[in-house]
Amino acid sequence: MILVVMGAGWGLTQPLSKIAVSAGYRHFGLVFWQLALGAAILAGVRSLRFSGAPGRRIGLRWPGLRTDPAAMRVYLVIALTGTILPNSASYEAIRHLPSGLVSILLSLVPMFAFPIALALGNERFQALRFGGLLLGLVGVLLIVTPDASLPDRAMVIFIPLALIAPIFYALEGNIVARWGTAGLAPIDVLYGASVLGALIALPLAIFSGHFIDLRPPWGLPEYAILLAALIHVIVYTTYVWMVGAAGAVFAVQVSYLVTGFGVLWAMMILGESYSAWIWSAMVLILAGVFLVQPRPKADLAEAGDQARIATD
Repeated sequence: MILVVMGAGWGLTQPLSKIAVSAGYRHFGLVFWQLALGAAILAGVRSLRFSGAPGRRIGLRWPGLRTDPAAMRVYLVIALTGTILPNSASYEAIRHLPSGLVSILLSLVPMFAFPIALALGNERFQALRFGGLLLGLVGVLLIVTPDASLPDRAMVIFIPLALIAPIFYALEGNIVARWGTAGLAPIDVLYGASVLGALIALPLAIFSGHFIDLRPPWGLPEYAILLAALIHVIVYTTYVWMVGAAGAVFAVQVSYLVTGFGVLWAMMILGESYSAWIWSAMVLILAGVFLVQPRPKADLAEAGDQARIATD
């Protein structure tokens, strides 16, 4: 049930992003507030210190953030490959493409992760996983090739833009699998990357003219920005717990739920509808994800990253 709730939450972030960009907000401004709000929420989460002793209260403290060179390199890599670059592309793509279609394309993360893992020496070639990669490719071709697949044929030029995010998420996971996180806990990595990423994104938002003034009064787009950031932090923190409690291979099943809920929420909230080509592509892509995903003995770090979709 927790897995279903996680999938529903992460899947909701794509329609929320569509609502945010509908107000004319652009990618650098949205990325800054996603990182800044996420960092603020994570600071509160990390400040909670639970004591197992009977009768003890929950104490509050401001947790330190490692700033040694090794930790800073990790924060920088995760901030760039996990949020700033992929989310900038994703926010721009969702301005032009249906929200549900972006959710489907984001599920390609494990398919891009497999060839990157081969190139970095993280994985060995497996025919079954390569077959899953081919299924995903056929699924993408069903989206971009038929004239009737998209509501507007002009949208096809934005498909490559929507593929940038899953490529970077796949690269992020392989970097972590190959070089690790300098001994940092997952939530500390996310917190540090959010803080550093917000510091990087702020000048980008200001000098590009994308900065968003979130002072009240708020409308639906502003609430969408806040809710998306809150959902991401809660669900990703829960996901990290799930990996430890139930194993990475079980936790990665959230990928299917994120895609399914992403399409469902887009239909319910945004009134989107899709052609038979898109539905066929979704079936092929999810079947490919099933074949490409790690087996039970696979590297936990790689398996963990395969649920990183929409994320952000």
